[in-house]
Amino acid sequence: MRFWGILIFGLIGVGILVSLGVWQVQRLAWKQDVLADIEAQIGGQPQPLATVVSEQADEFRPVQVAGQFSGQTIRVLVSQKIYGAGYRLISAFDMGDRRILVDRGFVSVNDPVPDLPAGQGTIIGNLHWPNEVDSFTPDNDLAANIWFARTVPALAAHLDTEPVLIIRRGGSLADPGVTPLPVTTDAIPNDHLNYAITWFSLALIWLGMTGYFLYRTRQTA
Repeated sequence: MRFWGILIFGLIGVGILVSLGVWQVQRLAWKQDVLADIEAQIGGQPQPLATVVSEQADEFRPVQVAGQFSGQTIRVLVSQKIYGAGYRLISAFDMGDRRILVDRGFVSVNDPVPDLPAGQGTIIGNLHWPNEVDSFTPDNDLAANIWFARTVPALAAHLDTEPVLIIRRGGSLADPGVTPLPVTTDAIPNDHLNYAITWFSLALIWLGMTGYFLYRTRQTA
């Protein structure tokens, strides 16, 4: 009786773990399709900025705007694998009838903030509403002009713009000393393969332990 109890319990456990692994494989395929769609949208043909935009409908949408930079530049502290510590530069962009935010790109923490690009020109980039705040994010140091997250409403209120942020990837306005950091899908988590491997590994371990206990049960019977 004990033998059959161990066998049934073991098979149920293996079945549950294998089903969880299969579910994660299915989730992996779904996430890969989602990422492919986002990458296609990011690299699409830039369009004029619509009068009304929203995060839900326009996240990652490629746009092209014309105007000029003006006002203060906000420094957002970041760290890049290639470049090390530095700042993303967020500046207001005046389109004539409206003002929006532009993420100009990256400068090293040791470099001074470059002047704003002069004159009229175009900016090509992608709309983005980054979600970079968690319980560990410190308060912005406004006196030192050091921010720790690109929270669009807060940036817009500080620079007196619409809550619309374009991550620059090109355009006619030269910005010497600033390295663009275009939008990519790298920050979107896709850990389903690791989860699948974990569940399948646990299934193998459970199966092995079940076999061991069945063997011990037979030996002591």
